[in-house]
Amino acid sequence: MNAATPCRRAGAAAGRERGHVARLYYTSLLLAVGFSAACLSLTLFGMWLTARSERFLLTLAVSLLFVVGDIFVYDAYIDMPGRLLGIATLILLLIGFSAMLGAAYQFRTGGSPVRLTLVGCMSLLVTLPPMALGYDGLGFMFENLFAALLLFATAFEYWRGRDEAPALTIGITALYSATATSFALCAMVLAWDGKMILGHAPSNWAEELSLIIVIASMTGIGALSLALNQGRLARHHRRNALTDPLTGLLNRRALFDMHGNAPVGTFTAVVVFDLDSFKAINDEFGHAAGDEVLRVFARELAANLRPTDIAARMGGEEFALVLKRTLPETVETTAETVRTAFAARRIETESGSLTCTVSAGFAFGTKEGLSFDKVLSAADKALYDAKRGGRNRVTASPLRRVS
Repeated sequence: MNAATPCRRAGAAAGRERGHVARLYYTSLLLAVGFSAACLSLTLFGMWLTARSERFLLTLAVSLLFVVGDIFVYDAYIDMPGRLLGIATLILLLIGFSAMLGAAYQFRTGGSPVRLTLVGCMSLLVTLPPMALGYDGLGFMFENLFAALLLFATAFEYWRGRDEAPALTIGITALYSATATSFALCAMVLAWDGKMILGHAPSNWAEELSLIIVIASMTGIGALSLALNQGRLARHHRRNALTDPLTGLLNRRALFDMHGNAPVGTFTAVVVFDLDSFKAINDEFGHAAGDEVLRVFARELAANLRPTDIAARMGGEEFALVLKRTLPETVETTAETVRTAFAARRIETESGSLTCTVSAGFAFGTKEGLSFDKVLSAADKALYDAKRGGRNRVTASPLRRVS
């Protein structure tokens, strides 16, 4: 017997052992990605159940389920390479990443994710034929290439929406970009190898690196997505707390939050509007008609604002307008424009058409600076002067009365 034979056998056994260890390592990474994606999907679904308006969470949760399906099908493919399993893994991964792109668009715009998801799924038209014809090497190269493109497109959608929460969205953009780069590397390694037919799952350093990056990125993307949603919910709740639900204008609380603690100077004015005979409108036409009158006036008021002006509904049929860096003639012109435009509107309601007028009073601060309460009270007194004077008019409060 050749003395080298036992050495060759020992070497072959050692090689098989190393291959077995490498296989276990790769499978462990793959399953770690699968379980991480499944847990993240369930978490996002739970978040969506508590905030149904944030539909991008549901879309993202569904996209991750496709990725989970791909991972477990791909694990089966590694053990038993076959054309059907190869086709299934391509379909699941690319549909999952296409849905992720749709979720990113939905987050940024609030629109439907369907169009971009379908556009992403068109990548299957290029990827599936080689795999179906037995050119699995080419199929996996195309799969990695289109996966990278879809992830880069997803990163770009978050980048475009970065104004909402810059730190969080830029972080998500970076993580999606890193994941996309790892898939691009896998495609490049397969292209460099040049084998159109592999007969087994791709096995190279880029595949292992990609799995490690995906695990790290998925954890980060999940955490940042949840933080992004929590921030959005907090802003939504605050906006609701400061907004009048009927007219969409700020409410009294918001107005005092913005101006209640700051002294009002010479070039800042407060205008108070009150709809004339509003109770009679409610009595004759009903409260639904009254609500429509309030909405129409709010739109008329908002249409005549400068970027620096603040309008609010104080309650009932009373509204307030704060104008900064302005003069008496400008304030009077603005109030008169609103008054005449509203008086000319014929308001259509379910109970018939009607017209309504509004009275207004305004007051300025002083050089020394007055409290917002005092200026508002002076404007309110001027409003009642307008009411006593016959309604449908604008009255100024002399500065000497604001004291």
